[in-house]
Amino acid sequence: MQVDKLNTYIVATPKPHIGGMYWIFLSIETKCGILGIGEVYSASFHPEVVVKGISDVFERYLKGHDPHHVERFYRECYSSGFTQRPDLTMMGVLSGLEMACWDIIGKEANKPIYELIGGKVHEKLRSYTYLYPKDNNGELNYEDPELGAQSAIELMQQGFTAIKFDPAGPYSSYSGHQISLSRLKHSESYCQRIREAVGDRCDILIGTHGQLAPSSAIRLAKRLERFDPLWFEEPVPPGQSSAMAQVAKKTKIPVATGERLTTKYEFFDVLKNNAASIIQMNLGRVGGILEAKKIASIAEVYYAQIAPHLYNGPIGAAASIQLSTATPNFLIMESIMTWGGFHAEVLTESINWNNGNIIPSAKPGLGIELNFEVVESNSPYKGKKLHLSMDQKPYYVDDESSN
Repeated sequence: MQVDKLNTYIVATPKPHIGGMYWIFLSIETKCGILGIGEVYSASFHPEVVVKGISDVFERYLKGHDPHHVERFYRECYSSGFTQRPDLTMMGVLSGLEMACWDIIGKEANKPIYELIGGKVHEKLRSYTYLYPKDNNGELNYEDPELGAQSAIELMQQGFTAIKFDPAGPYSSYSGHQISLSRLKHSESYCQRIREAVGDRCDILIGTHGQLAPSSAIRLAKRLERFDPLWFEEPVPPGQSSAMAQVAKKTKIPVATGERLTTKYEFFDVLKNNAASIIQMNLGRVGGILEAKKIASIAEVYYAQIAPHLYNGPIGAAASIQLSTATPNFLIMESIMTWGGFHAEVLTESINWNNGNIIPSAKPGLGIELNFEVVESNSPYKGKKLHLSMDQKPYYVDDESSN
């Protein structure tokens, strides 16, 4: 069996762009006609640049090769250009192509991928979602605690047993910073209102985005501990695990991290330094399904759990489902609400979500298929913005205090 063809798609998402401004999908096909799909979660460059990278990697390291040989493919990508170190964009490209290889492998074997990487452990997968509170004009509003509480109650009534939100304010290219007393108070009030709304029927997840300096994260954590969050996510920027470990040592809240990390090497660094006990790999960036399985196994040694991150399209979600189903130390995974809307429209059949849980598909490969008519009608993305962006100005306490 040999991989022969590649197609790429930069899919523009509709407003309010839940899951990012666009999704980078790809398909590869073998000479015998088996099609596999994948998704690249790479936000550092414009998607047109990323697509050129996908084509280059495909031509160099995958075309003409057997899709079963994922270890060879990983090692050649990881070593490309005399590197042999974590490279976020290369690993994003590799991840999308590798999950497409696994899709082909599963289809050829007529089995879901989870049956080929250890076998089914979980019949259902607990899921959480971000709060997406809207005001009377239908605009997203992440600052009003009452709107947040209303959104939390609605999601809990749908069946969610965990919800996530970020009360800590803007994340900047100049983070981590020391947040203001007013922002500390707002974060505490917001968290209190959510806990009052959901009681003990729902876990709350503090989903910060590396905004904070370690000392500021510790100050915030002390205020939030009384609300018993399930985790404190990425409290400091992801570049230095020993700094995150300072926070983990000083708080009772479990620390979670991983959406901006890639390969087993970066995750091992987090675990050996006791920086986090909940590991949030993103399957469209981490280095592939096999690499993610290795990371989950390393985490198992440390009695850490995995909680796959997802703020992109449904192909990446399908890969997370395959990994999670076969992983003993799975905790929970991120949903985009209940997988309706555009996440469902781009598929021929939506992800099966029921009463707070994702039900793994028994279909072969990734268990999903793209609706290429919808994909092509929403491609290519013509905007200039990246998938996600950070505030390009520094954080100033007096700016926020005056609001």
